[in-house]
Order: sequence, then structure tokens, then C-alpha cells
Amino acid sequence: MWNGQPPAEEGHPPPLGAVPGPWRNAGLCKGRRESPGALSDASAGEEAQGEEGPATTQLDVSRLRSSSVEIREKGSEFLKEELHKAQKELKLKDEECERLSKVREQLEQELEELTASLFEEAHKMVREANMKQAASEKQLKEAWGKIDMLQAEVTALKTLVITSTPASPNRELHPQLLSPTKAGPRKGHSRHKSTSSALCPVMCPAAGHALAPDREGKEVDTTLFAEFQAWRESPTLDKTCPFLERVYREDVGPCLDFMMQELSALVRAAVEDNTLTIEPVAPQTLPAVKVAAVECGSANTCALSGLARTCRHRIRLGDSDSHYYISPSSRARITAVCNFFTYIRYIQQGLVRQDAEPMFWEVTRLRKEMSLAKLGFFPQEV
Repeated sequence: MWNGQPPAEEGHPPPLGAVPGPWRNAGLCKGRRESPGALSDASAGEEAQGEEGPATTQLDVSRLRSSSVEIREKGSEFLKEELHKAQKELKLKDEECERLSKVREQLEQELEELTASLFEEAHKMVREANMKQAASEKQLKEAWGKIDMLQAEVTALKTLVITSTPASPNRELHPQLLSPTKAGPRKGHSRHKSTSSALCPVMCPAAGHALAPDREGKEVDTTLFAEFQAWRESPTLDKTCPFLERVYREDVGPCLDFMMQELSALVRAAVEDNTLTIEPVAPQTLPAVKVAAVECGSANTCALSGLARTCRHRIRLGDSDSHYYISPSSRARITAVCNFFTYIRYIQQGLVRQDAEPMFWEVTRLRKEMSLAKLGFFPQEV
């Protein structure tokens, strides 16, 4: 039932009129009343208190504002300092990273250079090893060839020793070991027996006995024999020893002195080194001369003398592929020198087992052949 007042809303206090009981002070209700002066003083104090409250509030607000500004400024300064420190540390870290990056790049570059140098050194070592291996194989091949050649020479010398003696030398196997007195008449110089026996004997004043007309008188030259004996005690191919120095000066040098001086020097060096080869050439199959020998001669021109001669032989120096055609006279001169060097090499190697005098006469005979070849005497080819 509605009583003339709105209902109280839930959660709100009821209106003043709805509150039961009086709202005034109980003292007033009992009849207490204050005087007008007291009321005026109280009102004045309330007014003064009301005026003082807003001023205090404004002061507090200004103080709060100033303190907040100071706090904000201090916070800003602190943050700026922290930011500056962080930027400085970041810069130092960037510099450190840059330095480490440079160190890494330098190390990578050094590593690449070291790797390249190691590979290059390895390739170089492999290349040198291959070259040494090839040289060793070549030397081994040459050594086997020399061994085969020496074995053949030893076999021939054994046959010579078995089938030949100083009293009856074997002319077919080793003619340069023959003594002039045992060699017999040469081709082109033989005489008829009846004519030789009919001639009167000739007295040799040095020996004091008669010699047959087909034999030569000989006498040992003491100076030459002394030089040969001194050389025989320690055989060598050194040109400075008195024996070989004389032979070079008197026989070898003149015998190998041709018109073509440059080729003559090469031939002499090849003869001394035992690397000269003489090859016969068939007349019907004379090949063209190689380019290296064009200036020295052709099939109808001797490369050593430069004269127009029929050349049935050619020479090759060492391992060269060039061939030089030579005349019979030039061949005889080269052959005479080669025979001399072959014999003294046999003496040096201990392959000739004779007394000093027979060896000396064999050397003298070989020197005589060099002299005759130099003068133009040589056996006629068939």
C-alpha cells in the first residue's frame, strides 16, 4: 500500500523524510539556545577557516607540481646519463667487433696464403721428385748400356788373351796391340820374297847386326821412354802430364787440325770423351745432310776439310742427331787418334799386361800412324 513516499532504492539510503525520529540536535530540542554573539563568532571562525583552506590547497598543489618537475628533470638527467653510458659501451663494443673482424680477415688471408704456399711447395717437390726419377732412370739406362759394352769388351779381351801372345799376336782381334816388328808387311808395301832375299843385308850401327831390308830399325828415345814410364806408373788422361802434353802438342793437335775450326774442336772433344761415332754410308743410299751439317759439307763435300771429296762415312758427335760427312783422309786422321786413345785407356784400365818397352813401341806406332795420317797417308778403301 502506497504511503505517499517513493520506495527506497536498493543500495541507497532512504530520504531524509523517511528517516524516523527528529534530525535536529537533542540539545536544541531541550530548549538550549546560544546567544547571538556566540553565533556570530562561530560563523566568523568558519568563514576564516573556509578562506584558509583553499590557500593551503593551492600551496600544496604548487609544491606537488614543483616536486614532480624536479623529479621529472632528475629522472630525465639520469636517463640521459644511462643512455650516454649505453651508447659509449655500444661504441666500444662496435670498435671491438670491428677489430675482431679485421683480425679474422687477416687470419683468413694468412691461412689462404699458407695453404697456397703449401700446395705450391708440394707441387714443386712432386715435380722435382719426378725430374729426379726421370734422371735416375736415364742414368740407370745409360749404366746398363755401359755395363753391356764393358762386358762385351771384357769378353773380347778374354778371347784376345786366350788366342794371342806377345810372340804370336792375333791380328784379327786386336791389331793395335801388335808390335811393328811382329806385324809383318802392310798392305800396299809388301815385297816379293825372291826380290827381298836377293838384296844385300844392311848393317844397323846401333845394334851391330844385320837387318832384313823389309824391317825397320828402331831405337828407344830415352826422354820419351822416361815420360812414358812416369805416366805408366799412374795412368791418367790429364793433358798436363808431360807424356800426354807432348802427344797432344806433336800428334793429336796437328792430326785433328782441320780447316773448319769450330767443327774440329767439337770432334776433338768427342774423341777425348769417347762419344764420337763413325758410320759407313752406302753410295747408292746417301741421304740428305741434316740442317745442322749443311754449312760443314754434303755427301760430296767433306765437312771438316771443306774439299770436294766422295764421302763414304759420316760422324755423329755424342747424342746429337746431326751427321757430318767426311772424306777418307779425314776419317783416317780421326781413326788414328781414336786408336791411340783406345790403347791408352786400355792401359789405364789395366787391360794390357805387357812390359814397359813393348807398350812404349805400340804407343810409338800409334803416334806414327797419326803423323802419317796428318801428312795424307791412309789405306786405300776397296
